[in-house]
Amino acid sequence: QVQVVESGGGLVQPGGSLKLSCAATGSGFAIYVMRWYRQAPGQQRELVAAYSTAGSTNYAPSVKDRFTISGDDAKNTVYLQMNNLKPEDTGVYYCNVVYDNHGYYDAWGQGTQVTVSS
Repeated sequence: QVQVVESGGGLVQPGGSLKLSCAATGSGFAIYVMRWYRQAPGQQRELVAAYSTAGSTNYAPSVKDRFTISGDDAKNTVYLQMNNLKPEDTGVYYCNVVYDNHGYYDAWGQGTQVTVSS
């Protein structure tokens, strides 16, 4: 079993920055992809950014050039640096981990709240 824990959310003013962290723990697994999703009230969950251990990254058009995803493979951790935050970035941010443990599985964290408001 892989457990996923997010941290780093909070309240920030428009134009501010936050850095989220997502750590995957367990044993006997190999991570392929770590993704950040977000869900605003009344909205569907949407993909924000993705990081693969092969070294590729992808971003939603709405966050490209403002957010940066990076990973520390040795720590099974991924980060999301969010700059120039806007009120529409408000939501619960979830981390999703795709991993191999004698088969492909994925695991979700509980989410961390990000609120952008003046």
